[in-house]
Amino acid sequence: MSFADWPAPAAPAPKSRIPEALRSITALVLREMSTRYGRTPGGYVWALLEPMGMILLLSFAWSLLAKAPTLGTSFLLFKATGFLVLQMVMVNAKQVGGAMLFSRPLLFYPRVTWLDAILARFILNTLVVGLVAAIILTGIMLYEDVNTVLNFPRILLAMVLAALLGLSVGILNCYLFQRIPVWQQIWGVATRPMFLISGVIFVYEDLPQMGKQVLWYNPVLHLTGIMRDGFYPLYHPTYISGVYLGLWIALPMLLGLLLLRQFHRDLLNM
Repeated sequence: MSFADWPAPAAPAPKSRIPEALRSITALVLREMSTRYGRTPGGYVWALLEPMGMILLLSFAWSLLAKAPTLGTSFLLFKATGFLVLQMVMVNAKQVGGAMLFSRPLLFYPRVTWLDAILARFILNTLVVGLVAAIILTGIMLYEDVNTVLNFPRILLAMVLAALLGLSVGILNCYLFQRIPVWQQIWGVATRPMFLISGVIFVYEDLPQMGKQVLWYNPVLHLTGIMRDGFYPLYHPTYISGVYLGLWIALPMLLGLLLLRQFHRDLLNM
């Protein structure tokens, strides 16, 4: 048997990019932590104090206008169960939207991709906002000795869906923030009323019929309903649509991913 008859050596299997992506994402998360929150605990304390201050202010203001909250006995808990869900959506939608702009210098390296930058920001924001929400809600329940039966699957579902909705809108924003720079200002102005129309200060059932017909199309209102379903055993919202929430999560995410996959190099060179 001659050398020519020997079978050619098998080509080496292509390396999986998953370990490399995990290293890139971890490095980007650490960079983000150092840049946004600093190397001292002060930055993380502010991340806790900011939503806590807003919840305290809302609760105090509404306690002057009403003898009791719409649900339960705690103004703090009622406002927190709405505000923290909204915060999860809005923080991710804004911060993920700026992921490529923030990591732009690193995206010229072949081992760092635009998807790594997006996932790094999403992971960090979700962990920080989720931890802050857990601390605030636990603190309120202990401080006010709230006696209720918690539905943890519903609470977790609300926060997970809120994070995914923020990610979905954030991915689309990631393209729009760079392609249309003025979109950042438009987004900031357009989302200011979200605080008033997302169920932070009311429940859907208390709205007039016209308000119900219009605000039902706000996906965050569905999320605050799920969240409060987890905290108030006697509250069972029937207006929530899982299909509608699923469409809001899937469609902007799919459109944003397609646009970024097609035009990410153009965006880096703009």
